[in-house]
Amino acid sequence: MAQDLTEKELLKMQIDQLKKEVKNERAMISKTGKELKDYVEANAGDDPLLKGIPEDKNPFREKGGCMIS
Repeated sequence: MAQDLTEKELLKMQIDQLKKEVKNERAMISKTGKELKDYVEANAGDDPLLKGIPEDKNPFREKGGCMIS
């Protein structure tokens, strides 16, 4: 899609994006990093990537094999 646009259209899209981004509230990484760390540690017990998925609830488990005789 971007290849079909003129340089003027691309620059207008960039300006529009920057106008949106300038409205975002900024926060210090020292504060947000600690909040993120605390959140991850508080929810680690419920994270299936850390504790795994019970075999009976895993939708991707091997259903069975096939034998060729």
